[in-house]
Amino acid sequence: QVQLVESGGGLVQPGGSLRLSCVASGFTFSTYYMRWVRQAPGKGPEWVSGINTSDGSTRYADFVKGRFTISRDNAKNTLYLQMNSLKPEDTALYYCAAADGSRGQGTQVTVSS
Repeated sequence: QVQLVESGGGLVQPGGSLRLSCVASGFTFSTYYMRWVRQAPGKGPEWVSGINTSDGSTRYADFVKGRFTISRDNAKNTLYLQMNSLKPEDTALYYCAAADGSRGQGTQVTVSS
């Protein structure tokens, strides 16, 4: 049974940082492309970033380039998202998703002064 559990969200001031984690179980994490997706209130899901398995190459949505960094630790079955220079418009529920469509419940990020 695939399980993805996110953590690390919270309330942060503009310009601040957070590090999200996603612990995976129930599948061979190291062989799956993984991504972060966010959904703000009243809006549809937005793809944020993805990371490949073989070479660890990464991709980012334009609105987070230079501010967010995705990474993975296959030994720990964990996906990360380091978020710096946060803006109020980054406020959303962030969740991780696997290549087969499985996703976690998400962790809330609120950027506000």
